[in-house]
Amino acid sequence: MQIIVQARQTEPSDAMRARAERTVYRLAALLTRPVDAIVRFEHDGIAQRVEIVLHAPRKRALVAEARDKHVGPALTEAGRRLEAQILRLKRPLKPRGRAKAPPA
Repeated sequence: MQIIVQARQTEPSDAMRARAERTVYRLAALLTRPVDAIVRFEHDGIAQRVEIVLHAPRKRALVAEARDKHVGPALTEAGRRLEAQILRLKRPLKPRGRAKAPPA
């Protein structure tokens, strides 16, 4: 799996890049055959923004974004949001229709 780390108007440290890669690998383990991931770090005024995009075959791109005063908490929150999306995809559908009444 290929991981691309992009930075706009900021330069994340090597430790933050490594943490982002660990987060993506952990999330990719929940999917079957992930193709690639893009992690974007942005600095917008006083807020730091982190966006994670994860691609898997025959699935729509999963995107999660978080903003915080610091990059670390924003990365953690984006990871949580992406994990929730992945778990939602894997959950079986609920049965539709009315429940049948038991025989009397």
